[in-house]
Amino acid sequence: MLRLRLLVLLAAASLAATAAAAPAPGYHPIVPSAAAGTVTLTGRDLSIDDIVRVAREGARVAVDPAARAHQQANYGLLLEAAAEGIPVYWFNRGAGDQRETVLFEGDALSAENRPKVEAAQLASFRRGAVFGVGPEVGEEELVRAMMVVRANTMLHNAPSPALAELLLEFLNHRITPVVLSRGTVGEGDLAPLGNVGGAMIGVGEVYYQGVRMPAERALREAGLKTLRPFAADDNALTSSNAYATAQAALLVHDAERALEWADLGYLMALDGMNSSVTPLSLAVQRDRPDPWLNWHAARALAQLKGSYLFESDPARIIQDPESLRASSIRQASAWKAWAELKSAVLFQANSSDHNPAVALDLGPTDAWELGTAQLMKFYVRGGALSGGRHGYIVSNANWDPYPLANVVEAFTIALGNMDVAVALRIERLRNPFFTVVAAEQVLPGATRSDDAYYAPGDLLQEIQGQMVPVAPAGIALVATVEDLEAQTRLKLGRARAALEATWELLAFDVAEGALWLDVRHRQNPAREFGPAPTAAWHSLRQAVPLELGEPDPARPSGHAAAAAFVRATPAARFAPRDAARPDLSAR
Repeated sequence: MLRLRLLVLLAAASLAATAAAAPAPGYHPIVPSAAAGTVTLTGRDLSIDDIVRVAREGARVAVDPAARAHQQANYGLLLEAAAEGIPVYWFNRGAGDQRETVLFEGDALSAENRPKVEAAQLASFRRGAVFGVGPEVGEEELVRAMMVVRANTMLHNAPSPALAELLLEFLNHRITPVVLSRGTVGEGDLAPLGNVGGAMIGVGEVYYQGVRMPAERALREAGLKTLRPFAADDNALTSSNAYATAQAALLVHDAERALEWADLGYLMALDGMNSSVTPLSLAVQRDRPDPWLNWHAARALAQLKGSYLFESDPARIIQDPESLRASSIRQASAWKAWAELKSAVLFQANSSDHNPAVALDLGPTDAWELGTAQLMKFYVRGGALSGGRHGYIVSNANWDPYPLANVVEAFTIALGNMDVAVALRIERLRNPFFTVVAAEQVLPGATRSDDAYYAPGDLLQEIQGQMVPVAPAGIALVATVEDLEAQTRLKLGRARAALEATWELLAFDVAEGALWLDVRHRQNPAREFGPAPTAAWHSLRQAVPLELGEPDPARPSGHAAAAAFVRATPAARFAPRDAARPDLSAR
């Protein structure tokens, strides 16, 4: 009987281990294609591409020695502040409604205080493991992006060396904590980052190189020790908007590719419509000297140069529908909003959104207010723990992310307004009033599936629903101390959903444009369409051949194939990025 029970227990343990190893439904692990590369963090110059390389492609992370030395000096200043009796929010004083509660007096490293601090930090990290509400974040890249952003911004703050190092090791060993997607109101992503902290002390679950398992087991298999948090480590890790910044960084990267396809789809539509190119000409652009409008028009002209559109054609109408005429304006405006979003993300990812601020080497004579009685209460004069260095540690509102939150919504609105023109030009290409001829007259059997007629309108309605701004709210939380909410989770969720639907809409746009290039080429095989639309058309036709007659049910639908093509194929392959784009002058 004992042996039978043992076998049952072993079988149950085996089933539990198998269940723990299986990814949750809908989890998307990364493909670590850049695992041999390294991104070096300085706290100042992390780029969108750097974030993508680490988050999506698995690049390793290192820290610049000077930045590491600065971070460790900050930590020394933090310890010195407590030793000098300086009140420090969320260290020797409580947080939130406990901000005036004294947690300990004097040196944190003393025999009396150290056990207290260690126990309090360990308890805080344990609580962090269960912060938040599901569903779980299904994208490994998003959790990794959050961690690399926090590792970079943490260089401005005062984590213990052990915490700072283990965060890098999580990235470099591809230990990706299970993170719950809800629980942040946007004024500091405490819950998602708390889940990371829980995994660091071996509580909760992680994905280790794509396999789900208990955090403690993953640390053991990676040859790492669980964290023994100290000082203000709970504050150092979680006092940040890294979750929002991570989502925004991936949004910027993917939106750039989508906007490039929108530009190519526009060029193909112009060729397909047999359009008048007068709106792009210098004669028009000189009247509106806006750098974004002028850049976009000049780029479109350059990519169309040599097209039959610049030749006289008696069948060409004098003026296109507004969706064609104004596409360049709508798309240039979307690019401008994208550039502003990119700038805001880079600012957020390369500055401190941490409370309190640690200002090393500042003194009372460096600014008039620093010498006042109020600021001098937070002045650390320097001693053995700080290596003699001085500075201030002060409460602030730096984790209010409105430099980012406002432009996220502005980009979503600009994207949706561009998409209106995209959806309408798809429809106008199906109207012989504008094209002069029906596609079926030139290419008998050139039929479209039903989804090609209804789905663009459906997608546009979906995008329009995401364009509605989130109403500002102030909900007084934590005994009314924390009474503002930035709602970045909602704002970024809408932006990402709008972009996802935009990709699907662009697939219809590009497919319709390619069909009309087929038509115009059949009408006159000598016609040229310009370098970029011609290259995109030829490449698309290799992946998605023109079908005449009834669609073959054994093959993917034309839209599915076109959608796979535009997502997998950078438009920059056909229309390389140029240095004239205004945003390239920015960091």
